[in-house]
Amino acid sequence: MSVDLAINGGTVLTPEGLRPVTVLVRDGRVAGLAGPEEAVPAAEVIDAAGLHVLPGVIDIHCHIRSPAYPQRGSVASETAAAAAGGITTVFEMPITDPCCNSPERLRLRRDHFAPSAHVDFALYAAPATLTEAAFEALAEAGAIGLKIFTTPAPPGREAEFAGLSWPDAADQLRVLQLAARVGLPVVVHAEHPELLARAAANAASLDAARATTHEAGRPALAEVLALAQLLTLNIAAGARLHIAHVTSAAAVDMLRRFAGSSDFSAETCPHYLLHTIEDIERIGVCAKINPPVRTAADREALWAAVADGTLGHVASDHAAFAPAEKGAVEGNFLTAPPGHPGLDTMLPSMLDAVAGGRMDLASMMDRLSGAGARRFGLADKGKIAVGAAADLILADLGAETHVTEAGLQTAARAIARLSHGARLRGRLTRTLVAGRSAWDGAHTGPAGTGRFVSPRTLHGGSQ
Repeated sequence: MSVDLAINGGTVLTPEGLRPVTVLVRDGRVAGLAGPEEAVPAAEVIDAAGLHVLPGVIDIHCHIRSPAYPQRGSVASETAAAAAGGITTVFEMPITDPCCNSPERLRLRRDHFAPSAHVDFALYAAPATLTEAAFEALAEAGAIGLKIFTTPAPPGREAEFAGLSWPDAADQLRVLQLAARVGLPVVVHAEHPELLARAAANAASLDAARATTHEAGRPALAEVLALAQLLTLNIAAGARLHIAHVTSAAAVDMLRRFAGSSDFSAETCPHYLLHTIEDIERIGVCAKINPPVRTAADREALWAAVADGTLGHVASDHAAFAPAEKGAVEGNFLTAPPGHPGLDTMLPSMLDAVAGGRMDLASMMDRLSGAGARRFGLADKGKIAVGAAADLILADLGAETHVTEAGLQTAARAIARLSHGARLRGRLTRTLVAGRSAWDGAHTGPAGTGRFVSPRTLHGGSQ
């Protein structure tokens, strides 16, 4: 057997565990796992001695928004950041202008990504019309899932949120019921609108320069009440429900209380696992994120939930902004735009957590990759096994990543201040997407090689 690529000498994370095997790649897929002494002719050989070979990360929660906001980066810049961070597939949220809320707009997003993407991409859609025909059309167009908010559209952003905001419980139930019929997962930003409105009104009288004011305006109780409502509704609806960016110990407790009641999953993000409100206070509005980063006790509860699987996914919630957008409201946590970049740094920060004993490597990679592939129906991703897509990472777990502004690939590198200066144990040396080099430790591969992926596409091909 001859192959296109052989990756020799590495320690490979397979579904059976870490193994000293050679990964053989043909036509963008894993063609075999050979013994270390087995010679197989290959057109290209990568020496992975001293390295770990890991499945590519699947980031199930990412915002790119191009071309509506060119100052925040492009598909090329942000998927280059993904490749540099070991992410081989990104799932883009539908919050763009206009909102990705119809089959036609989903196809426009697909066609916008395709010429520039460095990594594979999937697209969420917003359910603008609550009919079975509309949901079937979004599924047929290849949506990876549906996204909704339980809160009203932010003032001035109605076009971005058209079809996303469903604050009424009866509408949320209808979304879940229709999604269950067509088999699409539903990802929810869960905060209770009435509690949020009251908290925001109270916070308006507090010091806008304090991160604690932002947290007071979006309290954990609003997250927990919305979560309890959704989980109760899903007992009746039977949808594949997924809760985005869980932030608090109280929310973790609620997830555990509903365990086994319906088909639901949940994620958190590195900024909630690595930081506290004191960090946000120190850095300022560049680090403002919705929902807010909370206390050290919340952070520890989230880590425990990631470790035991209550939170089965870690996602970036990458959101790029230009320095001028954050800087225009410096010192005002009430009006600053929410979001922080995280594509470059998510995997390195989680490898550092593995080095620190937070979790074992296999479990962490499952939260970052395998679980997302299973949950969203990408059967050929998230694992290093014969027949799987050759989406691979090579990492030196004994080396260090020093995060600098200049070294980041995202166009939002200047506002990535939560990460600036970090020294992380573990360093990525190469990212491969379908067996092609997307990042070699210094440079990204050619743009336009990323593919549109969906459970409706055959073997990851384009529609």
